[in-house]
Amino acid sequence: MATVTEIAPDIYRISIYVKDFDLQFNHFVVKDDEPLLYHTGMRIMFPELHEAVSKLLDPKTIRYISWSHFEVDECGALNEWLEVAPSAEPVCSVVGALVNINDFSNRPPRGLQKDDVLLTGKHRFRFISTPHLPHGWDAGSLFEETNATLFCSDLFHQIGQVEPVTESDKILGRTHKAITEYQGGPLMDYLPYTNNTKRLLYKLADLKPKTLAIMHGSSFSGNCERLLHELDPVLKEVFGDEKGLQT
Repeated sequence: MATVTEIAPDIYRISIYVKDFDLQFNHFVVKDDEPLLYHTGMRIMFPELHEAVSKLLDPKTIRYISWSHFEVDECGALNEWLEVAPSAEPVCSVVGALVNINDFSNRPPRGLQKDDVLLTGKHRFRFISTPHLPHGWDAGSLFEETNATLFCSDLFHQIGQVEPVTESDKILGRTHKAITEYQGGPLMDYLPYTNNTKRLLYKLADLKPKTLAIMHGSSFSGNCERLLHELDPVLKEVFGDEKGLQT
């Protein structure tokens, strides 16, 4: 069953654990004048996620639906949510809108460019373009500036059933374990290390977030700036390319 946890003021993590993958899929609801759903979940998860959202607010009132990049767990159930939320607007990167969502979505999306701002009431979200971090040309992050929460998608990917939010640095060890286990398997190199990886991680760190809203595994509360810096050598070790992609 889905579990619901408030990880920052007005920001709720809804987690669905899938035993076959030994993986938590996390979705985030921001309660505000114009509510925001971040991550739609897969279509197969829609009924369970819809029920969980209903415990927080009327799904019909959702105004914005957003995600990082085009992938089934990020936005697969977008059209199902648009059916139940008549005023909802899909929000993604302008690249995502152009190459995927204009055709995929039953309702026109709002394509955000670098540093565009989305207001939901008392919460203010800034769009940070992060192409190929975690993956996908269209990738980006939303930074909630009111309480400094960064919606960082697949960064700090962890496996298993873990606590909703942690203040422990053990999250880096979990991430190393998770991405190492993918090496040699069907998801090998799912998180590319490029010449821009370190620059983008440090760009996110410069925002000085207080909370990381993470797609798979525990969210993190604490010194997020340092944690984002320390993620770089972990990714470089596992995914770096000695032929020139390392920074």
